[in-house]
Amino acid sequence: MIESLRPLVQAFFDLDTSTFTYVLYVEGGGACAIIDSVLDFEPRASRTGTQSADAVIGFVRAHGLQVEWILETHAHADHLSAAPYLQTHLGGVVAIGSGIRVVRRAFQQVFHLPTELELDASQFGRLFEPDEVFRIGPLRARAMHVPGHTPADVAYVIEADDGMPQLAFVGDTLFMPDVGSARCDFPGGSARSLYRSAQRILALPPSTRLFMCHDYPPAGREPCAETTVAEQRSTNIHLREGVSEDQFVALRQRRDATLDMPALILPALQVNIRGGELPPMEANGLRYLKIPINGL
Repeated sequence: MIESLRPLVQAFFDLDTSTFTYVLYVEGGGACAIIDSVLDFEPRASRTGTQSADAVIGFVRAHGLQVEWILETHAHADHLSAAPYLQTHLGGVVAIGSGIRVVRRAFQQVFHLPTELELDASQFGRLFEPDEVFRIGPLRARAMHVPGHTPADVAYVIEADDGMPQLAFVGDTLFMPDVGSARCDFPGGSARSLYRSAQRILALPPSTRLFMCHDYPPAGREPCAETTVAEQRSTNIHLREGVSEDQFVALRQRRDATLDMPALILPALQVNIRGGELPPMEANGLRYLKIPINGL
């Protein structure tokens, strides 16, 4: 094993949205990727901020890293992406799974956005095809297609040197074992697809380190970013070994029927299907988000 190729992960937790942002890099500096960034947003004042993103920028610069990728695991419904802001300051290619086309098509109709948005993917520099392989500096990565929460979900699987566990950034497909799994009731979501996607992740080697996009810890536990395939297989309350597909689908659908919509779903999706870009500025110098009435 070459020591400088050891993959390292720095996590940043946004308390307001319970979101983890990650910087993936190798020991000794060089190339890195930023995964699932957060643009601060105060909905009552409709005001954005960059405190979360600036912490990431500070870390990247302090460690002499060069950003190659700004990766999204999916179009988030619970926070706004800071991808364009990070790209302006650090460079890198903004990327997501090619399934984003399906999500864009659905929400283009909900928000009555310009029809060219449905076909134009220019806000993303790269759309990964299912299981496409790419590189983050010396690291080999794979964009594993894991639909279910949304049609566009991707888990980024990072290979490691012999004797070291793989890493996987799983987005909203899995949560910590004591929380379970993500909802599947958004347009294009499917509990059956989520179960099958989760099984693909859980088929990775037991030592594989899994990094969550969110954590909603029960009382008495601090937010936690990381678990393993082995832990998920043995203790995940929704997807542990022995839970059948039909059992999971019934459980997931019952639970989803009780959930409120995420507080930021309307602003978040308008922004995130554009790769994090805010709506165009209008003649008065302001940008506007649409609020569809009875649209969801």
